[in-house]
Amino acid sequence: MKAGGRSLEIDGVSHGSTPIPMGAKVGNTIFTSGISGKLPSTNKLAEGAEAQAFQAFENLAALLEKGGATMRDVGVINVTVADESVRDAVNKAWLKHFPDEADRPARHTSVQPLRGGMLLQLQAIAVIGG
Repeated sequence: MKAGGRSLEIDGVSHGSTPIPMGAKVGNTIFTSGISGKLPSTNKLAEGAEAQAFQAFENLAALLEKGGATMRDVGVINVTVADESVRDAVNKAWLKHFPDEADRPARHTSVQPLRGGMLLQLQAIAVIGG
């Protein structure tokens, strides 16, 4: 993040030629755009639903860290899946990143087509220190 700027990025991951940041920090709140399961080492999608789901949550954690937040600061995650078969992979990654059933953010999952081989995408809102 540039001094005085609000845009947040994930090292090694981008939206390609689309001129939007991975997230924005406004005050003590972080809003993400679509976070995919791209590998930071290649900026390409991980192979398969489980790998993409795990990497998407890892990318979310990395973005939050850039803005001074952690996964514990997340209040809600909206998950878009390409089809119903991806839900199980999302649930596995969800449980790994939020193992305490008494301490999880809200979540909504919807099904719709995604571009470029994406099987899922996350969008989150986090309140630092929340």
